[in-house]
Amino acid sequence: MPHQKLSAFIDAICNFVICNDSSLRSQPIIFNPDFFVEKLRHEKPEVFTELVVSNITRLIDLPGTELAQLMGEVDLKLPGGAGPASGFFRSLMSLKRKEKGVIFGSPLTEEGIARIYQLIEYLHKNLRVEGLFRVPGNSVRQQILRDALNNGTDIDLESGEFHSNDVATLLKMFLGELPEPLLTHKHFHAHLKIADLMQFDDKGNKTNVPDKERQIEALQLLFLILPPPNRNLLKLLLDLLYQTAKKQDKNKMSAYNLALMFAPHVLWPKNVTANDLQENITKLNNGMTFMIKHSQKLFKAPAYIRECARLNYLGSRTQASKDDLDLIASCHTSSFQVTRSQKWNQRDSCLHQEETQQRTGEALRELFQHVHNMPESAKKKQLIRQFNKHSETQTPGREPSTLRVQKRARSRSFSGLIKRKVLGNQMMSEKKNKYPTPESVAIDELKRASKENINLLFSGSPAVMMTPTRLKWSEGKKEGKKGWAV
Repeated sequence: MPHQKLSAFIDAICNFVICNDSSLRSQPIIFNPDFFVEKLRHEKPEVFTELVVSNITRLIDLPGTELAQLMGEVDLKLPGGAGPASGFFRSLMSLKRKEKGVIFGSPLTEEGIARIYQLIEYLHKNLRVEGLFRVPGNSVRQQILRDALNNGTDIDLESGEFHSNDVATLLKMFLGELPEPLLTHKHFHAHLKIADLMQFDDKGNKTNVPDKERQIEALQLLFLILPPPNRNLLKLLLDLLYQTAKKQDKNKMSAYNLALMFAPHVLWPKNVTANDLQENITKLNNGMTFMIKHSQKLFKAPAYIRECARLNYLGSRTQASKDDLDLIASCHTSSFQVTRSQKWNQRDSCLHQEETQQRTGEALRELFQHVHNMPESAKKKQLIRQFNKHSETQTPGREPSTLRVQKRARSRSFSGLIKRKVLGNQMMSEKKNKYPTPESVAIDELKRASKENINLLFSGSPAVMMTPTRLKWSEGKKEGKKGWAV
């Protein structure tokens, strides 16, 4: 029965590999690489179409009108001004045929494919016939076979009543009577652009050598957005023509000869002549030849489409196979590395800031200790008074057990500066950078000075000439400002 044969065919092309992992035996896992692509196509068609079309436009240049034609938003317009004939009468006849179950001349359906598959299956067994698809069959036998297919009756093609040329010619008739070409009117201009994809030389100039890899990728994407019946029949047809061309030493039908027979039914817009197509005929014939030769690669979704489709579902799955998990890891490697790099940069920045503050605090404590060890003098007393001016501030020479930050008015005193430096007050540091004071200049000098320079700073050694040797604390009587004076 036709339905049974279609079901057997679908089972044959859908290979399910069951995981042998004992922990996953209770739930079979499908490893079909295009499983999630098909799932996304059926469940989220808008997301799927946007994903595919965005990558098509990356490969080929489609102006606004041609892109709108690809999306089905406007009707096809041929370069010569002609267009596919369409009207109320033609649509009405197609509907009547469809209602009666007639497959010839009706829009393509899965039911029609199931009946036509009988012809394709038979031809696969008779590929050695010379002139296959070129030599016409007997018109009487073809009409009998046509009526049987339209009525949905059983056909025994192995009985010897029909010849291979009868079956091959009837297959071409079925394609020729479809309301639109198998690759649809919407895709016409896209296929012309794919035929123009050429390689570039080292200087970036376009050559006359076809870029086969880009052409295959573009066709893979374009076939993904075909209507499912068209895509299914196209796959069956191209596989048949591919196998026929492999036997060209017997049947005398090369891929190019087959392309001449089928391009008008697969690519050409309906009800147009060769004159309407003009210079595009060569592109269309060569494009059909290319599809026959590379048919075994054209119905696999590109790797990045499969990954995007998988990630669309795996993001919310509670269980996934090891292959799925590896795929997630590989797809997120770049983003994960960027995130990890940012975290490490932030961590390194914080550590660097803490080390800088720690070194500054240590330098200030060493300075205080050095002042404490200086011989008794007016200079020493003056410095100590400045260090100890605020009794609530801890002595820098001691390790504070608990740091207390009190909300108080800011001070410009040297001891207040030490406290803010030890506690790591960044806001005051930014303010001093914006409005430098004598204290900040002195602190910057201390940061750059080594321990020996600090000793020289207060020992009065004549070797130090670039550091301030006389610091005098002055108070502004009128403005109330305090600071170090040189």
